[in-house]
Formats: sequence, C-alpha cells, structure tokens
Amino acid sequence: MTDLTGATEQQAAAITRPLVILTGVSGAGKTTALHALEDVGFYTVDNLPPALWRGLVESVTGEWKGLCVSIDIRARGLLSEAPAALSQLASLGYTPRLLFLDASDEVLVKRYNFTRRAHPVSTGTLTGDLAAERVALEPLRALADDVIDTTTTSARALTQLLWDRFSGGASPLLRLVSFGFKRGIPTDVDVVLDVRGMPNPFYSEKLRPLPGTDAEVQRYVFSPEALELYHQIRLLVRSLAYLAESGGRSNYVVAVGCTGGQHRSVAVVERLSHDLAGAYRTQTQHRDLASALAEHREPDDESP
Repeated sequence: MTDLTGATEQQAAAITRPLVILTGVSGAGKTTALHALEDVGFYTVDNLPPALWRGLVESVTGEWKGLCVSIDIRARGLLSEAPAALSQLASLGYTPRLLFLDASDEVLVKRYNFTRRAHPVSTGTLTGDLAAERVALEPLRALADDVIDTTTTSARALTQLLWDRFSGGASPLLRLVSFGFKRGIPTDVDVVLDVRGMPNPFYSEKLRPLPGTDAEVQRYVFSPEALELYHQIRLLVRSLAYLAESGGRSNYVVAVGCTGGQHRSVAVVERLSHDLAGAYRTQTQHRDLASALAEHREPDDESP
C-alpha cells in the first residue's frame, strides 16, 4: 500500500508557502526585488514561461520560505499566457500574489542612461520602447495585488520594503567562522579577528585534546582578564554587523582565528553566537576543528 502522508504534507506546505509572481516595467527594480526575496529565503526564478509555473511550484520542496517567479517584457509573446497560468494556480489551491513594479518614464530614462543598457524591446526611441512595454504589461498590471512605485525609492529602500513584507520578522544573518591561522586565513568573509592573545588551553595536558565547545575549555579561555578583551570583541562584531545591516546587507560574516582553530577561536565563536542571538540569526562554522582534533590522535603533536 502506498503511503501518501509525506506527499500530502509536502503539498500542504507548498500551498501555504508564499508564492510571488513578480513583474513590472524594465528599470523599475525587478532584479533588486529578486535578490531581496532570495536573501530572506525565497527560491527565485527569473523570467520563467507561464506554462512551466505549475510544474515549478509543485516540484520545489525543502525549507524555502517562499517561491518567486518573475516575468517581464523579455518573455514577449509568452506574456499573454500569464493570466491563465495565475488562474490555474489559484484553481489548484495556491494563492499567487502578483507584484507589479513601476516608475515614471522620466526616472526610467535616467536609470537607462546611467546604466547604458539597451531596453529589451529596442525597436525605436527609449520612450517609445517604454510605451510599447506598458501596453504589453497592462493586463498583468490590472491583475496586480500590489503595485509598487519605485520612482522615488532607492534600491536599499525597495529591499527593506520587501524584507519587511516577506521576511516574517526574521533577523539578518550573522555567520561566525572559527579557523586556525596556521591553516590559512579565510578569504570569503567580511572581517577577520585575531584571538591568539587569549589564554591557550594547549598548555594544559588535560584540556589539550578537547575542543573549544567544551565547558572546561571555555572557562579556561574566558579568564577574568580575557573577558575584558571578549567584551570589546563582542561590541565590535555587533557594531560592524549593525553597519552592514544599515547599508542594506542581509548577512555578514565574521572569522575568528587562533593558532590551530581548536580552542580559543571556537570558544569565542560559540559565545558570540549565544550573546548576539537576540539581535541576529547566528550561524556558526568551525572550519578547522576536525583537523585540529585529528592531530591529537597522531603520535607527534606539534605546539600551536
């Protein structure tokens, strides 16, 4: 007998998950909008033909917060299929939300002149191309659940607007990475901090083989004198993350290094994750911990 429970649960999750159909005039901010939704956990697809929407919606599973499909004038003749595709999704129990981005022709012309890109229609003057595009998009604009005018809206403000609407209150992501300097400095991070000045458990025979996640190791690392340094590090990380968030970043990556990546950097990352969890969604990664622990199983340990 076939067990349909899993399939039923997946289908129910897909139906309740936010489904955004994004469209609008060229230059109004669709790329910015797609990136903003991607940052808050949406699965995004750019300019997918309407005939494929149902298949995509039914096939995308996993812990995505939502699904966003964009379509615009680049689809040309396929645009006419969009209203029917929307109706089909609604008839299947989905609730597609059609977002239309618009802006004044004057501002759109300025944006095109600034980027020096050609309009997707490109059959005459830019103003003529924009007029033809508006005619082609009018049926979708009439169906839109939300029309967002970006004439006076910056990319940062549009991003924040979409975060507020679709993030579900999720905080920005703060990634904390521990590493060992002797194994190389990470290059895919925003800032690197050095905690080699903190007490080193390597010089305790009892603590040497233990990871920085161990409570005894953490007590050793965070001596009364070292706590003052840690408090300064915590304040710095919080300030840097706040500045990044204010500048439009949805995630920020901090690398914390000690010599081998086993004790001090791991302990600091764990404590930062705990202490900053109220302000940010924290995510930890101990890049070199496994390699460092493996060294203690080898006959000739080397001092960090």
